[in-house]
Amino acid sequence: MLSRVDDEWMGLALEEARLCLASGDVPVGAVVVDDAGRAVGRGHNEREALADPTAHAEVLALRRAASSLGTWRLDGCTLVVTLEPCLMCAGALLLARVPRLVLGAWDPKAGATGSVRDVVRDRRLNHRVEVTGGVREQECGDLLRSFFAGHRES
Repeated sequence: MLSRVDDEWMGLALEEARLCLASGDVPVGAVVVDDAGRAVGRGHNEREALADPTAHAEVLALRRAASSLGTWRLDGCTLVVTLEPCLMCAGALLLARVPRLVLGAWDPKAGATGSVRDVVRDRRLNHRVEVTGGVREQECGDLLRSFFAGHRES
């Protein structure tokens, strides 16, 4: 269910995404919010900056949230991300036991939380995630389209 709070959290994720522009990383940002409404982990893509194929915004935000909370189980938390998670990030979301995902733009090429695949709601698994998609979708999508248009021109 879309709420004003989801919109505000997406604003934080968009701030993170914009940090990618300095390193040339794809502008994706993520924030983990605890059940009290505090941002306990933030991340943005750092694959180029760190030369690390696993340095996706979601994975970094989940790692930082786990460190902040002192536990790998992120029960009660919400992951807010500007782009639909890929298969790796959807798996990390499941393994961290995050019950809720809020996403901005859908990823029709590599999305794994409802578009191409729906890993987080697979009934064969022991944990499922509630997904709220399309939060500030135009703004999230515009940031990505602008980034890729600039790369195609160069």
